[in-house]
Amino acid sequence: MRRPLLPAMLVGALLLGALGAPGAAASTAPHPAPPAVGEPKALIDSWRPPLSTRGRYIVDADGNRFKLKSANWQGAQGSWNGSGDITDPANHHDGEKSDQMPLGLDRAPIPKILAGFHELGINSIRLPFSNEMLHDKRPVPDSSVAANPQLRGKTPLQVLDAVVAATTSEGFAVVLNNHTNTSRFCCGLDGNERWNTSQSTTQWEDDWISLARRYKDNKRVVGADLYNEVRRTVTDDANWNWGDSHDWWAASQHLGDRLLTEANPDLLVVVEGINWQGIPADGLFHWRPTLEPVRTLSHTLVASNKLVYSAHFYGYTGPNHTGATGMGETHDPRYQELSREDLFATLRRQAFYVTEAGRHYTAPLWISEFGIGRDETKPQARAWFGNFVDYLIDQDTDFAFWPLVGWAGHGTWSMIDFDTAGRRSGILDGGDWRAADWKHLVAAPQKTGQIAVSDAWDMLNLDHTDAVQSARVRTRGDWDPGARKGVCPDGQRLIGLAHRDGRGLCTDAGAAGLAGTDPVLSVVHDERHVQQGDWAGGYTKYQCGLGQFMIGYSVRGQAVSGVLCAESSRALSTDGRTVWFDRGDDRPAGGPGGEFAQGTYKGQCRTDEFAAGIAFTHAWAKGGTPDALLCRKL
Repeated sequence: MRRPLLPAMLVGALLLGALGAPGAAASTAPHPAPPAVGEPKALIDSWRPPLSTRGRYIVDADGNRFKLKSANWQGAQGSWNGSGDITDPANHHDGEKSDQMPLGLDRAPIPKILAGFHELGINSIRLPFSNEMLHDKRPVPDSSVAANPQLRGKTPLQVLDAVVAATTSEGFAVVLNNHTNTSRFCCGLDGNERWNTSQSTTQWEDDWISLARRYKDNKRVVGADLYNEVRRTVTDDANWNWGDSHDWWAASQHLGDRLLTEANPDLLVVVEGINWQGIPADGLFHWRPTLEPVRTLSHTLVASNKLVYSAHFYGYTGPNHTGATGMGETHDPRYQELSREDLFATLRRQAFYVTEAGRHYTAPLWISEFGIGRDETKPQARAWFGNFVDYLIDQDTDFAFWPLVGWAGHGTWSMIDFDTAGRRSGILDGGDWRAADWKHLVAAPQKTGQIAVSDAWDMLNLDHTDAVQSARVRTRGDWDPGARKGVCPDGQRLIGLAHRDGRGLCTDAGAAGLAGTDPVLSVVHDERHVQQGDWAGGYTKYQCGLGQFMIGYSVRGQAVSGVLCAESSRALSTDGRTVWFDRGDDRPAGGPGGEFAQGTYKGQCRTDEFAAGIAFTHAWAKGGTPDALLCRKL
C-alpha cells in the first residue's frame, strides 16, 4: 500500500514504547511475446483455471504459463485515516471515501470500470479487504453505489461478491488480499501491524476459511494473499520461526495448509515476507527483511505446487528505511538512492532469488505492490521507477501496480481516475510520464506456452511442531504419538536430514512418482529390516524394508523416534552407502535443494539415490540424534 510505513507523528510513540523492548545480472534469453488480451473474450479464452505452480512459474490448468500482470483494486480494506468523523471524505485517504468497497462504484458502472482494466493490458486483480468489512452487516450508503444502483441495500461483503463475479466473468483472475484487520488506511500504529494485532489468530484463520469456501466454485478466484506487510507494533516485532504467537512463518504455513485441506485445494497461497523489524532510529537495530529469511526456512505446503512468494517495493523506502521523512527518518539509503547496479543486487538479495531453480525455496515471485505518482518530478524517483520496471522485465517477474482506481482531482498514484460525472481519465490518455514504462512492462517479451514439470525440492521444519506435509498421511492418523513428525509431500521422498533440530529435505528429483498413487506405508521403531549388512557398526539403525524408501521420520526432543516408509512402485536396489554427518556436512557437490538446516550438520543422498534408513546412538554425549543415512541407488 503506497504510504510511509511509519507516519512521522507515530514514530515518537514507537520509539518511546519500544525503548525497553529486546531488541545480479539476470538472464536476457529471449522469450516469445504473449498473446494480446485487451478484450473480455480474448482474456477468457487465454487461460483455463485453476492455477498452480511449476518451479518459478505459475501455470494454468493446461500447464501453460500464466503471468500475473496485475493491479490493486483498492477500497474494500477501508480508507478512513483513523481520526475525525468517518463520514467526512476529508478524513479518508486522499479524500477517497471507499465505504469498505472497491473504489469507484459511486462514479462508474462496474462494466465501465472493467473496460478500463482491459485497456491497461492486465489479466488479474489483487483485491484487498479487511476483516472488519467481512463482518459489517450494515447496508452501504446509497450514495456510495450511485453508479451501480443494483448494489443498493447490500452489505460491503455482498458488494465484494458482485465485484468478484463481474470481474471474473470477464476473464480476470482475482487474488484476494487480507490487507488489514480493521477498515483503516494502513499504516503505522493502527492495529493492523500483524494478522493478529486486533483479532486472534483463530479469528483470522476462520475468516479466511469462510471466504475461501464462499468463492470455491468460482475458479477464477485463484489465490489467497494471506496478509499485507507484516510489521512491528510499539513493543515488538513479528518474527520468522520463533514458535510464538507473533511467528509469521508458522502462522502463514498453518493457514496455507488449512486453506488447501479444509476450504479450497485450487487456491494459490501467496505469502509476503516481513515488511519491517526493529526501531527506525540511527544506532538501533532495524531493517526490512522482505523474503530474505526464506533462503534458509521456506514454506512446504501440503500441496507444494500452490505456493507463491510476494514482496513490495517503493522507491521512497529502502532495505533499512521505513520511508518516513523528518521524525523517524534514518540515514539509511532509500531504494531510489541506490545505483542501478546496487538496486538490482539488493532486489535479488531481498526477494528475486526465490526464482532460482532446484532449491527448497524455489517458487514464483509476485511483486504485488509497486508504484509511483504521476506528479512525481524528482529525477531520482523517476529513474528508480524506470530501473525497477527494467528489472521486472529482465527477470520476467509477475507484478501488481498500486493502485488501480482513483478520483480525479485527488490522489496521483492511480492508473484510472473517475470524476464526479463518471468521466474516466488515466495513465494511457496522454500527459502521464509513467505511461511509457507501463506500456513497456505490459508488452515486454516473456516466457509463454507449456512449462515443463520441474524437480520439486521442499524442506521440513520440526523446530516447534509437526511437519506432516503428506495429504495421504494426514488422513491416516498419528503414526508416532508424542513425537514430532516430518513427512514429505505426496510424490516426494526424504533425501536429507540434519544432525539436530529435526530439519529434513525432500525431493522427487530422479524418481517422480516413486510411490505410485496409494502406497502401502509402514512405521519402523526397531532394527527388524537390517538384513543386508551392518552399514553403521555400533549404532542403532531404523531401516525400511526391501522395496521401501523413507518419506518421513520422527524425533522426541533431539533423538530419533521412528521412520516412515513407503512401498515403491518399482524394484529398488539394495546397493548402498553410509553417509555420516555427525561431525560435519556430507552433501552432494553444489548442495542441491539449498541450505535446509543452517547451523547444524547435514547428511544428504544424491539425486540418483533414496534414503533407506537412519543410524543413531545413545552412547555418552550422543543423545540419539541422527548420525548417518543409508543411501541406496534408485
